[in-house]
Amino acid sequence: VLAMHHIVSDGWSVQVLLEELVAHYRAAVLNEPLKLAALAVQYADYAAWQREWLEAGEKEKQLAYWRDALGTTHPVLALPTDAPRQAHASYRAARYRVTLPAALSQAVKSRAQGSSATPFMVLLAAFQALLHRYTGQDEIRVGVPVANRHRVETEPLIGFFVNTQALRARIDGDATLGALLEQTRQATVGAQAHQDLPFDA
Repeated sequence: VLAMHHIVSDGWSVQVLLEELVAHYRAAVLNEPLKLAALAVQYADYAAWQREWLEAGEKEKQLAYWRDALGTTHPVLALPTDAPRQAHASYRAARYRVTLPAALSQAVKSRAQGSSATPFMVLLAAFQALLHRYTGQDEIRVGVPVANRHRVETEPLIGFFVNTQALRARIDGDATLGALLEQTRQATVGAQAHQDLPFDA
C-alpha cells in the first residue's frame, strides 16, 4: 500500500510513479541494470521557476486576464434543490457515472471537429446550457482541473502541478448552441494560455 498526500502529487504523478516502480521491478527480476532517463529538472526547480516568473511581472498579466475573463461579480449558482443550502459547507459529495452511447460519442467528436473545438469543449458548452436552463441564470461558471504540465521538463516529475480554471459563459437565451460552443471554445483556449497562475493567487 502506498499513500501520498495531494500536496506532493497529482493524478499525473501516479502514472509516473507506477512506471518507475515497474522499471525497478523488471530490472530486479531480470537482474538487469535499471534504465531510467535522468530528470532535466526537479520539482523544486519548477517551484523556484514559477515563483520567479510570477514575481517578474507575469502574475499581474495573468491576473489582469482572469479579472477581465471572470468579471467583478461572482454569482452563486442557484440550482433548484430539494433542501435549502447549508450555511456551512460539508463537502460531502457523490458521483454519478454515465457512459455515452457510441453514436452520441461519435456525434460529439464530429461536432467538435466541425467547430475547431474539442469534445471537452462541446460537453462543457452542453453542461453550461443545462445549468442555464435549470437556474435561469445568464452567467454560468464551471471549475475544471488542468494538468498544468505544458512544459516537457515537467512531464516525468512527481509533484503537485494541477491547477483549477474557472470558465465563464454568458448565455443569451436567444443565442444558438453553436454560438455558445464558440464562446466556450474561446474561453477554454484563453484559459489554457493563462493556466500558470495558481487558482488561489
